Amino acid sequence: MAKDSISTMKLVGIALVVIGLGLAFWGYRLSGSVGSQLAQAFTGSATDKVMTFYISGAVSFVVGLYLFIKK
Repeated sequence: MAKDSISTMKLVGIALVVIGLGLAFWGYRLSGSVGSQLAQAFTGSATDKVMTFYISGAVSFVVGLYLFIKK
């Protein structure tokens, strides 16, 4: 039973890494949109939506990496 738990956690870790990379890429693509570029031109910073994708992607990636690497 312990062996199944370890492999399940590794699969969850891999899934979280992939989801994290996808969210970060989605945020990157979203930052290039016209609306986001206009908001950045006026405010000088990225929109909240873009930052949400970046942060959630990074957190998901780090947690997934931790679950995959831990014994």
